[in-house]
Amino acid sequence: MLKRLLIKNYALIDELDISPAKGLNILTGETGAGKSIILGALSLILGQRAESKYFYNQAQKCVIEGFFQIEEYNLGDFFQEEDLDYEPETILRREISADGKSRAFVNDTPVTLSTLKALGERLIDIHSQHATLEINTEDFQLMTLDSVGENGSLLKTYQETFRKYRQVTQALHDLIEESKQAQSEADYHQFLYDELAAAKLNGDEQEALEQEQNQLSHAEEIKRALLAANFLLSEQEQPVINSLKEAGLQIQQAERYVSNLHELSERLQSALIEIKDIAEEVERTEQHILFDEGRLTEVNERLSLLYQLQQKHHVSSVAELLAIQKDLENKLIKLSSNDEEIAKLKAESDALREASEKLAEELRANRQKAIPLVQKAVIEVLSEVGMPNSVLSIELDSSTLRLSGADTVRFLFTANKGQVPQPLNKVASGGELSRLMLAIKSLIAKSSALPTIIFDEIDTGISGEVALKVGNVMEEMAKHMQVIAITHLPQIASKGNAHYKVYKAEAGEVTRSNMRKLSDEERVVEVAQMLSGSNPGEAALKHASELLKHR
Repeated sequence: MLKRLLIKNYALIDELDISPAKGLNILTGETGAGKSIILGALSLILGQRAESKYFYNQAQKCVIEGFFQIEEYNLGDFFQEEDLDYEPETILRREISADGKSRAFVNDTPVTLSTLKALGERLIDIHSQHATLEINTEDFQLMTLDSVGENGSLLKTYQETFRKYRQVTQALHDLIEESKQAQSEADYHQFLYDELAAAKLNGDEQEALEQEQNQLSHAEEIKRALLAANFLLSEQEQPVINSLKEAGLQIQQAERYVSNLHELSERLQSALIEIKDIAEEVERTEQHILFDEGRLTEVNERLSLLYQLQQKHHVSSVAELLAIQKDLENKLIKLSSNDEEIAKLKAESDALREASEKLAEELRANRQKAIPLVQKAVIEVLSEVGMPNSVLSIELDSSTLRLSGADTVRFLFTANKGQVPQPLNKVASGGELSRLMLAIKSLIAKSSALPTIIFDEIDTGISGEVALKVGNVMEEMAKHMQVIAITHLPQIASKGNAHYKVYKAEAGEVTRSNMRKLSDEERVVEVAQMLSGSNPGEAALKHASELLKHR
């Protein structure tokens, strides 16, 4: 329920702080006093777009805040889906700056207007004589049957099952399409894989092959250079090794007379050993260097294959070719497993469809049982509010599975004796639709947790005893929910648990709209004025007092 509404700087309202009571709240006031302004402000926190021209003071921002008690509305899932903090007392706030920029908040968390609107629709239902299109919608008509049939738990179970069915069916469809696509590419993927597998790739081979190719291609040049080096070191007329040996002997001779030459002698001996080792390694290497034309051909062919595969797959290394080979292998494995997964999803989809159909049948049975209850209860209320010849006929037909079940519904209506009931949008006037909606919502209120409902002058065109009956219906509704009624009829105004008067007040050059809660004595005067005018006589005051006593 709406616990508090705070309006700052909107239209003719400077600042207004309203705390509606439980039950039936009555709003009265002269035409143009500002009742529609209050509804306009309220609509801003329900997601309606705003214009800065509605500001009381163009230099300041407009702020609308609504405080709602929401424990009974089962909104936990909504808050979770929208990633919002759930609070038993939830605050909706709208701020509009002078340049027209708007911000919306739920419990101080910024939200989009669409989120604010979606939540607002679950908290407040504004119902006017000209806003009865909802009653023509199939969603509302099914909701009516489900409320009376107490299908809340069953409908939730069905919707969870049906959503899962749709998810699995979509997954099945996607997998089948993916499998078809993969199947069409399977032969090509198999060819590519076989080609790579036949190559028996090794991640390190390319570098080694390129080095071997380089060596084989220059074998004669390498052999000639190594022979020349070996000749200089150990085979020429005065080889380097013999010269070093002779140099060592000479230093040893001098060492007998110069003691510090011993270190030089040892260093030269070490160098001689190293040079001998180098000479032997050069000779061994030279002997192993062979010009093998057959091996060079093999290496060239292998490298050519690697280069061709890399060019074909637009990569530059064997490691990348191996990654592609692995990916192709996975695709081929997945293709073989797709049939198993498709069969598994098909079985799951069939089972969920069967479960959905069974739950839908239960829903249909409950809805069928609710139809005579709804028809009877609505006709009884309509008889009370001045439409004794009304007929409401509800038709329920089978349909395909959807989120609301497997039913289509039509409310057929006539307010006149002897006429065949027709779809609501063809036969009901605005006033008739308003009273029909009042009758239906009064019925739903007894079986469901409805949001706060605001009746905006739906009593237009009625008076006397009918108005009193409409007031009785609202009073009955208010036992189950918070009702706010804007009215010009004293019979309805007298039914309220709380009565608020909307009025204009002038402060200097400025006119402001305001609102205040009336005391018991002030209510008598207000109702009397509604009965007889601005200066009610004794009879009007007495009549007003009698009306309020009945409350």
